[in-house]
Amino acid sequence: MSEGPTRPTGPADSDPPVVDDTGAPAVTLDDVRDAARRLAGVAHRTPVLRSRTLDARTGTEAFLKCENFQRIGAFKFRGAYHALARLTPEQRARGVVAHSSGNHAQALALAARELGTHAVLVMPEDAPRSKRDATAGYGAEIVSYDRYTQDRAAVSGRLAQERGLTLIPPYDHPHVIAGQGTAALELIEETGPLDALLVPVGGGGLMAGCATAATALVPGIRMIGVEPEAGDDTRRSLAAGHRVTIPVPRTIADGQAVDTPGALTFPINQRLVDSVVLVTDDEIRAAMAFAFERLKIVIEPSGATGLAALLAGRLDPLPARTGVLVSGGNIGLPRFLELLG
Repeated sequence: MSEGPTRPTGPADSDPPVVDDTGAPAVTLDDVRDAARRLAGVAHRTPVLRSRTLDARTGTEAFLKCENFQRIGAFKFRGAYHALARLTPEQRARGVVAHSSGNHAQALALAARELGTHAVLVMPEDAPRSKRDATAGYGAEIVSYDRYTQDRAAVSGRLAQERGLTLIPPYDHPHVIAGQGTAALELIEETGPLDALLVPVGGGGLMAGCATAATALVPGIRMIGVEPEAGDDTRRSLAAGHRVTIPVPRTIADGQAVDTPGALTFPINQRLVDSVVLVTDDEIRAAMAFAFERLKIVIEPSGATGLAALLAGRLDPLPARTGVLVSGGNIGLPRFLELLG
């Protein structure tokens, strides 16, 4: 499928520094390692699954980093907790606000409860019921919006200003990015060097953090982003050389239904990501079914896109050792049966 530009080769020391849109330094391996220290004993060190059937079917040694076993069922807890842990006592006393289709909402709600602060979550009206219920169950306040007619960032920004809350965006935040990068840090610590790492891409926070850690630890590793076919804003943006906005995607991968890459995440991914491949909703369903039947795990659609790309043969050339970020497993039984029944 379509790919973005090739990452420049050469020694890391000769590469330009990673900066955000303001020119400020963004995220480094040291930031990811610092996040790992803060998350130790709080976030789960999730398992890495192997499958001989998967290896035989795909022709590569596959290592699945299963963030569906993370707290709240997704990688988002890493970044949310790390960002809240870095707040001042005054900020925690006032509370936090964020916008999310579900997993960041749950993560921030749980982190807020554990750190003794209050969270307000701006969630789309059509967010999966299981994710809304879990968010409310952690004690957060939910504010609904229409994802197709309203700007979620504007809604959360207005609430932050009106109530004095600290905004913790789902991906465009250096502490969130560093926290997400701990998933790749753990994976490589356990598996050793990998030839490629497949990472689902929505706003780009997971990829930015994982790419920061993985490319520093394993020079030459191929960072491959995966998007649903209907939501290829990052692929288009990498090809154009600047952030591109598309209509809000209609895809079963609700966690990747983003219309434009993050302002902070995109420059990082533009520098470190080798390519972005696309998968169809049917290929995502097939990956969810494979995970359930052969791996005995439940993966939500967004969490299955990396596995879908591997099963669908999107990697060319095929790596010898491939890491796959299984980013989450938050899907209710009715929706799971609806998609796979």
